[in-house]
Amino acid sequence: MNTLQNAILQAYGWNTYWDTALSHQNENIQRLSPARVVAQFSHSYNIMTESGEHSAIVTGKFEFLAAKRGDYPSVGDWVMVERLPNENRSVIHAVLPRRTAMVRKAAGNVIEDQIIGANLDYLFIVNALNQDFNVRKIERFLVAAWDSGAQPVVLLTKADLCDEPENFARQVENVAPGVPVHFISALLGQGKEALGDYLRAGITIGVTGSSGVGKSTLLNWLAGKPLQEVQGIREADARGRHTTTHRELFLLENGALVMDTPGMRELQLWEAQDGWEHAFADIEELAAQCRYRDCKHDTDQGCAVIEAVNSGALDAKRFSNYKKTARELAHLARKENASSLKTSQKTQRSKPNKSKLRPNKKAYLQED
Repeated sequence: MNTLQNAILQAYGWNTYWDTALSHQNENIQRLSPARVVAQFSHSYNIMTESGEHSAIVTGKFEFLAAKRGDYPSVGDWVMVERLPNENRSVIHAVLPRRTAMVRKAAGNVIEDQIIGANLDYLFIVNALNQDFNVRKIERFLVAAWDSGAQPVVLLTKADLCDEPENFARQVENVAPGVPVHFISALLGQGKEALGDYLRAGITIGVTGSSGVGKSTLLNWLAGKPLQEVQGIREADARGRHTTTHRELFLLENGALVMDTPGMRELQLWEAQDGWEHAFADIEELAAQCRYRDCKHDTDQGCAVIEAVNSGALDAKRFSNYKKTARELAHLARKENASSLKTSQKTQRSKPNKSKLRPNKKAYLQED
């Protein structure tokens, strides 16, 4: 099948890039049909195929071979599937290599990654202009966004609640050089025209942020119709309630694809060293001017970073967040290395000891 001839797949973002990616897979995979994951639940998926939307699960072999949580399909992934005979269901055999992916550490003590969204072109980082506005939180999302490979865009929602939204926009611009910042109000219909450059046919946009910042309202506003249920926020602290319970990809009438995600109280970073360096590029440039190469940016003589903080050229709170996220990533790396070593040692112990095998042909054949 020439996938580019299928209007449904094209509408959901299939293009020559994915034709090429598929051509690099083995023949067994190429014989399957491509589909895009449009919704993700605990043990199943909704996928968009050449014949429409199906429910799907992964095969037993896929589940057996998956080494970690991030190996499983996520919303936005292109997967290779087989439709079950006489059913509106499919099984997923493989995930095509992701072009981009926003990843966070899974909740809890487990050291695992969780894919928030795959194959995103843009990532809308949404923050409300009310009591919940937090530039430090935006910095954390920028770290994950830059590491994902998608282009971050900051949207400051509920501009109708703020007398001078430009002041907040400047705060964000100071910590996100080069990142577009827009303030919008769905209530007043303000700011939609500024998003037109992103909302193009075949472009996939992820929407992320805390609960109550207006992600679902934003989606409904951009779509021009109610796609997601919305709720009000708590008046006491402007915190939101979890309305969106799963990640889902929506095709808008203008051809853009927008992914809504559940709100996150706190984004736990995952292996985001590159994104961290990009998000704090201004501090990294200052660090390169320090007298000592291994400067800890604490009390070292000739520290250009501390000098910038003392002079007011660098915001002390931004510098604090820089150090905090650096410690967090280093701690995660140590825990991940320890977990990998423990798993490796456990695997080694579970292997049979060749020296204790009987020296007969049958035993050696079994071991081979």
